[in-house]
Amino acid sequence: MTIKSILTTLPMVLLGWIATLVIVALLTDEAPAYVVVLPQDGLLRNLPDDTAVLTASRLSITVASDVPGFAKSLYASGARLVLPAGLPGCLPLPKV
Repeated sequence: MTIKSILTTLPMVLLGWIATLVIVALLTDEAPAYVVVLPQDGLLRNLPDDTAVLTASRLSITVASDVPGFAKSLYASGARLVLPAGLPGCLPLPKV
């Protein structure tokens, strides 16, 4: 594999991974929380009433809610990019 093919493949893999996360966030309600990446200034004021803000910084806000379709409501509130947080991934978590 040449350096040129690596440099063209890596951004495509990254974009595909982010697109997959966005689709999972929009189509399922499986995530216990969501990360809003690069939030706008007024996003915290526009969040739905039943939203719990877990962490907040200038680069991201982590929020949670039990309402179905919560990721869609975050986009309606002005979020630019919403990603699921806290999903176990492909492998099940070991039971403690």
